Amino acid sequence: MPTLILVRHGRSTANTAGVLAGRTPGVSLDERGTEQAAALPARLSAVAPVLAVSSPLERCRQTLQPLLDARPGLPLHTEDRISECDYGDWSGRKLAELADEPLMSVVQQHPSAAAFPGGESMRAMQARAVDAVRDWNDRVEAEHGEDATYVMCSHGDIIKSLVADALGMHLDLFQRVHVDPCSVTAIRYTRLRPFIMRLGDTGDLASLAPREHSVGADAAASPTDDGSADATVGGGAGAP
Repeated sequence: MPTLILVRHGRSTANTAGVLAGRTPGVSLDERGTEQAAALPARLSAVAPVLAVSSPLERCRQTLQPLLDARPGLPLHTEDRISECDYGDWSGRKLAELADEPLMSVVQQHPSAAAFPGGESMRAMQARAVDAVRDWNDRVEAEHGEDATYVMCSHGDIIKSLVADALGMHLDLFQRVHVDPCSVTAIRYTRLRPFIMRLGDTGDLASLAPREHSVGADAAASPTDDGSADATVGGGAGAP
């Protein structure tokens, strides 16, 4: 079956503001995110995707635009099932204030039991995303053959949940996975099992630098840059 190239959208204005954007309209790439998106065509230069699939949210479409410009004729499809998790009443709130919510410990330690007030559960989020990938795998294989590759641009928690599914890992463990903005995760699907070929690949190691060495780093830069063992809901801002 096909190889899926998952791209998390580039760094957004909400990432740098420490806000859980969710599906809030008007959230776009910041200057760094725009640079990340511009570098994507070169990073994927050796890959020949047959099509691209995007979350309907603006920051994902902006991330793919340089790739589409560099590859005229590359078909783009919008897929609602890989849109950001519906965080409901949490959308648009500061991550720092959400840390005190009793639900946050459930999100961190038992996400399969987490349901956002006025939004969706994390189980439902994973289920729809997995269904979308399975459907696109079938479509790509039917139209382009089993060796085809395609690109899908989505969001941090969506990609983490897809990785968990590919690894046969329970959703309660998916917070152990981290994907930076504009990172590339590649999953090769076969008849018997998926293979993780790349995971959160950004092409550099800047996000591994200690916090004090990362000038301008914000509290959402990585899961552990402030000494916390908690994962950043929504994915974090990555390296500065």
